[in-house]
Amino acid sequence: MVRRYFWNLLIALDQGANAMLGGDPDETISSRAGKLVNRRRWACVLCRLLSLIDKRHCQKSIEPDEGDNAAITD
Repeated sequence: MVRRYFWNLLIALDQGANAMLGGDPDETISSRAGKLVNRRRWACVLCRLLSLIDKRHCQKSIEPDEGDNAAITD
């Protein structure tokens, strides 16, 4: 129960950070970066860093049904 609480909190913080950076508030930064990895340098750098912890993290995190409500389209 406590572990699930903290996991949910981390996801909420991730989505909140994405919203503060102009992304869809219901999408994680990893999902957004995975979609932009070949178009934006920041996404490429972030995905490479995250792959050191979890191989292909960004690609596995892509949420195809999220991202339409972004304030800043990349």
